[in-house]
Amino acid sequence: MRPNVNLMKATLTGALGGLLFGFDTVVISGAIDALVKLYGLSPQNKGLTVAIGLVGTVIGALGAGAAGQKLGGRETLRMTAVLYVVSALGCGLAWSWPSFMLFRFIGGVGIGASSVLGPVYIAELAPAKWRGRLVGAFQFNIVFGILVAYSSNYLIRLLHLGATEWRWQVGIAAIPAVGFLVLLFGIPRSPRWSASKDRIDEALAVLKLMGEPDPEGELADIRAALAEEHATAREPVFRWKYRYPLFLAISIGAFNQLAGINAILYYLPSIFASAGFTQISGDKQAIAIGFTNLIFTMVGMSLIDKLGRKTLLLVGAAGTAGCLAAVSWLFSTNSHSGALVWLFITYIAFFALSQGAVIWVYIGEVFPNHVRSKGQGVGNASHWIMNTIIALEFPVLIASVGRSAPFTFFAVMTVVQFIVVLFVYPETKGQTLEGLQRKLMPVK
Repeated sequence: MRPNVNLMKATLTGALGGLLFGFDTVVISGAIDALVKLYGLSPQNKGLTVAIGLVGTVIGALGAGAAGQKLGGRETLRMTAVLYVVSALGCGLAWSWPSFMLFRFIGGVGIGASSVLGPVYIAELAPAKWRGRLVGAFQFNIVFGILVAYSSNYLIRLLHLGATEWRWQVGIAAIPAVGFLVLLFGIPRSPRWSASKDRIDEALAVLKLMGEPDPEGELADIRAALAEEHATAREPVFRWKYRYPLFLAISIGAFNQLAGINAILYYLPSIFASAGFTQISGDKQAIAIGFTNLIFTMVGMSLIDKLGRKTLLLVGAAGTAGCLAAVSWLFSTNSHSGALVWLFITYIAFFALSQGAVIWVYIGEVFPNHVRSKGQGVGNASHWIMNTIIALEFPVLIASVGRSAPFTFFAVMTVVQFIVVLFVYPETKGQTLEGLQRKLMPVK
């Protein structure tokens, strides 16, 4: 049985936050060189201009779990949509570098919150059979947003708007942000959140609306899990008994960034420029890489519930390690620059079908119901803290140590990831959230 129309509508709406996430995250790649020239930014301040949004993202990710549990994922997602709108308009109209930084920070808070709440909302609506692919829609929209951002940057560049070019590049995100806000008023609450607030009839109605094969049985399972957790419903997620899911969430979030993905996406035009490509040519290469990211995310989504999360992570770690090592060699020898785009395309393909498709699904699966939003926040915060550090230091490292050093580091980290996943990570495919809770949190 296929997902019904109501489930698809709610999934796509929740996942639209991922499109804004992807767009807002990398659109800075097209504007950063103009900002460096306009404000005379040093390598440190160039990194800070990219990283300030990520600081907001960490704060948004850490705070979203508590807000989502109190207000509900749907209502909190509406708040993130407002932040997206304010950020896009503010960045486009910024009157100084500090004002640009402020509005980019605000957008980061929205990105961080939606990166927690969107996957959790979809996971709590979706039947177990479809959960991996439907939560994967959030990641699909992230990479689609990345492709849209690269394409938008390129098309706006062709208009030759001069000094206002970068303002249009960052400000145009207000259009999909308004659409996201409107659509969020047409979807239901999470049945698990409704059940946690004793809105039992509402929870059952939503399960039926979403096409759950056995809504009464699923509701009974949810209520049983909630009853077991009632005594500790307000407990923090940082407790010794949660050490295993915490390790899984924190490590997968960190490894995602230690593979270098966002540093490459943020600075892609600058990387190509350092290899001798023109600005327009660099934008074209970025679009090709963004398109590859989209296609192989779809491949990963089609395989995630068949091959499983762990298998995809292992394949991806091996492939990305090889590509990163080759990029490092290319930069260290200053040779074969024409191969750079093909190495990045292959790297993106391996990353997208593995970590890209798996991370948000996996973090949303490994925690018990009553701390899932908080746990998702911790895993996402790990991802964004590492992202912030790498984005901040990437241009500094290239300026001081050389172009090959960061890629050597990323290659080593993906080898470490392969080893950890192989020996420590469990497989989670095809199991209900309550069943996973019993497996990862056995009663002593």
